[in-house]
Amino acid sequence: MADPKGFLNHGREAATSRPVEERLKDWNEVHVPGSLLPIISKQAGRCMDCGIPFCHNGCPLGNLVPEWNDYAYREDWAAASERLHATNNFPEFTGRLCPAPCESACVLGINQPPVTIKNVEVSIIDKAWEAGDVAPRIPERLSGKTVAVVGSGPAGLAAAQQLTRAGHTVAVYERADRIGGLLRYGIPEFKMEKRHINRRIEQMRAEGTKFRTGIEIGRDMPASALRKRYDAVVLAVGATTPRDLPVPGRDLKGIHQAMEYLPLANKVQEGDYVTPPISAEGKHVVVIGGGDTGADCVGTAHRQGAASVTQLEIMPRPGEERDPASQPWPTFPMLYKVTSAHEEGGERVYSVSTTRFEGDEDGHVQWLHLTEVEFVDGRPTPKPGTERKIPAQLVTLAMGFTGTDRANGLVEQFGLELDERGNIARDADFRTNVPGVFVAGDAGRGQSLIVWAIAEGRSAARGCDRFLTGASDLPAPIRPTDRALAV
Repeated sequence: MADPKGFLNHGREAATSRPVEERLKDWNEVHVPGSLLPIISKQAGRCMDCGIPFCHNGCPLGNLVPEWNDYAYREDWAAASERLHATNNFPEFTGRLCPAPCESACVLGINQPPVTIKNVEVSIIDKAWEAGDVAPRIPERLSGKTVAVVGSGPAGLAAAQQLTRAGHTVAVYERADRIGGLLRYGIPEFKMEKRHINRRIEQMRAEGTKFRTGIEIGRDMPASALRKRYDAVVLAVGATTPRDLPVPGRDLKGIHQAMEYLPLANKVQEGDYVTPPISAEGKHVVVIGGGDTGADCVGTAHRQGAASVTQLEIMPRPGEERDPASQPWPTFPMLYKVTSAHEEGGERVYSVSTTRFEGDEDGHVQWLHLTEVEFVDGRPTPKPGTERKIPAQLVTLAMGFTGTDRANGLVEQFGLELDERGNIARDADFRTNVPGVFVAGDAGRGQSLIVWAIAEGRSAARGCDRFLTGASDLPAPIRPTDRALAV
C-alpha cells in the first residue's frame, strides 16, 4: 500500500480548473496544466490497504489501481506507467473522459470521498509521455496473418494495437478523414485535446499498424472484398444510429443531431473550417438530453457565443449523494453531476418532455414547446396545465443511440445476425455468425463507456488471435455478456 495513514491525514483534492471567463475564450482543456503533480502523491497515498480492492471490479479493464497508486505515491513514475499500461492501452483517454466507475467502487468511498483515481491515472500517463517512457512495442516476429479492423474509436484502436503486438499485420479502416472515431469528432477539444490521439497513432504506426481513412466499408469497399483480402476482420463500428424525436416541427431548420453539430466544431480546431457550418453564435440554444453528450453540446455552444443555453432532461433530477437503499456501494450511482460545461452557465430543466417545435415563415425553428412530466408505472406522463414554450433557434438532440449503422450496407453485406436490441450478435469469443469476423465495442454491446470499449477491443483481440493461431496469450478482461455492477 501507499501511505498507511494517507486517507486519515489528507482529504480529497481534485484537479484545478481554469477560470470560466478564461477558458470560454479558447478550446484548450479546462484544467490548469501541471496542477495535479504537486498534489497527486498525497492523493495517491489516500489509497488504503482495503484487503479487497473493489476498484478492480468497478473498472471493466481490471486496472491495477492500488499498485499504480503506490508507485505514484513514491513518485516512481516509470513503474506506475508500466502497471497502468498492463491493463489499459490508452490511459490518457480514460483519465480524461471516463466517468470513473472505479471511484464509485473505491472502498474508501463507503464513508469518505473516494481516492481521485482518475486524476492519478492521467498524472501518471502525462508524466510517462513527458519522460519518454511510452515507447512503441514492436513485435519480435510476424505471424503472416492479416487482420482488418473496421472503425478507429477506442475499441477498434485497442483491438488493433493488441493484434499488432501479437505479430499480425493489421490495417484499420475509418470512414472519416481522420483516425479516432468519436474520440476525434464526438469529444470536444476542451475535454481532450486531439494531440493525445495523434501521439498514440504515431506509436501504433511505429509498431506496424496501418491506417486507411476515408473508406467506409459497405459503401466505398464491399464486405466481400475485405473478407477476401484479410484472414480475419474485427468490426468496431460503434452504435452510431441516433435516437430521434418524432414530434411536430422536427423537420424545421436548425434542429440537428448532436453528432451533426459536435464534429463541425472539432473540424474548426483541425483547421478544416474558419467558422463551423452549424454555429450557436447569438442564438438561443436548447440541448435535449441530459447525459455527457448533451453536456458537450452545452460547452460547445458556450464557446461559440450562444445567447442562452438550456438543457432538457425527461428524467427527474438525480440526488447529489448516493442513496444506500436504492444505489448501494459499490454500484455506479446515478448522481447529479456538474460538468465543466455546466460550470460555465446555462439552465438545466428536469422532468420535461418536448411536445412540438415552432418555426418562422422561413422554416427556421424559433420555439420549443414542452410540458412537465411525472412517471406513472415507469412511463413519463404529461402533467396537465404545465405546457409552455421556450426560445430555441438551435436545437441539438443528444438522446443516445439505438444501434449500429444499417444504412451503409455493412450488416447486410457481411450477413451478420443481430440480437434483440439491434446490436451485432457474438459468441463468447466475440465471434459473429460469420467465420473470421469478430465484433467489439458499442456495435456489439450497445452504447457504453470508453473503458468498456477498450476492454471489448482487448477481449475481441484475444478471440481473433486464437482464431488465427489456435491459441492466445493476449488478455481478455471481459466477456461479451458482462455488464456494469448495478442494482
